[in-house]
Amino acid sequence: MKTETKRRLLGCALAGVLVAGFGGTLAAQTKPVIATVVKISGIPWFDRMNTGVEAFAEANPDVDASQTGPATADAAQQLQIVQDLVAKGVNALAVVPMDPAVLEGALKRAMERGIVVVTHEADNQANTNADVEAFDNSEYGAALNARLAECMGNAGKWTTFVGSLGSRTHMQWVGAGEENAKKHSDMQLVDPNNESFDDANSTYEKAKEILRKHPDIKGFQTSAGNDVLGVGRAIDEAGLSGKICLVGTGLPNPSADLLESGAITAIGFWDPKNAGMAMNSIAKTLLAKKEITDGMDLGVEGYNKVTVKKGAGSGVLVIGNGMVLADKSTYQKYLF
Repeated sequence: MKTETKRRLLGCALAGVLVAGFGGTLAAQTKPVIATVVKISGIPWFDRMNTGVEAFAEANPDVDASQTGPATADAAQQLQIVQDLVAKGVNALAVVPMDPAVLEGALKRAMERGIVVVTHEADNQANTNADVEAFDNSEYGAALNARLAECMGNAGKWTTFVGSLGSRTHMQWVGAGEENAKKHSDMQLVDPNNESFDDANSTYEKAKEILRKHPDIKGFQTSAGNDVLGVGRAIDEAGLSGKICLVGTGLPNPSADLLESGAITAIGFWDPKNAGMAMNSIAKTLLAKKEITDGMDLGVEGYNKVTVKKGAGSGVLVIGNGMVLADKSTYQKYLF
């Protein structure tokens, strides 16, 4: 059996163990069950989101809210978890899709069974009642690139990393970054859209390859939460901290040492805790048969006056204003 096949089978088995935590007696539940399903469990980004889900559960004892996710960043494993939760009959799903297209069928079946579906980082998801975004994704990608271009002096070779080519927001961010870079004729994009699968070690190895292939490279724009850590480590070990620019999505605490050394120029983020709370807030509102309206307050920081638009399918797109950019001088304001 090939190693990759073994890895996927093991991952699916672990996913089954995680879902088993929701139990097989949902029909006996006296309160609605909201199951949050993330891209990957056990990494800082989604550990922080779990803090939000737990906070929501504590503040809303009339619902049963908890989080699960696959052991690795694998769309097939995430699909298995969603399918199992649909079969168990949860009342609502709050999903951060690894690849929205992979989940369309399962989410359609969920909605047909009366399960409320809320997604995040997936504004192209057709089968969802509501997709919630922390901000306009094109604006965010352009903002990351504008900070990168500033550091690069608007000139030189640069490249991009994404968690996967199927990750909707990641592709939006690097796409908007490419558009922004076109304002600067001396910026040259090379070997774009390197897939990291949110693995810092894999990103580190790919970054080293790029540094060898392009010793004159000036910048990296990254997307997955662990990408800045892997690329930053490669830059730091090469003795290039402060000489190569690195701007990407990341959290303050994990990025602190590399921000201090200059290996990471700046990070962009939104608080995953608040995103988890916002998804669950929308799910609860929809379970109560209430409408999601433009300008409404979800009771969560960054989502106090949301913009509501038509979604990709029959649902709505909910946009907050939770974007943050931070560098060495400002990251300590955000201790998570």
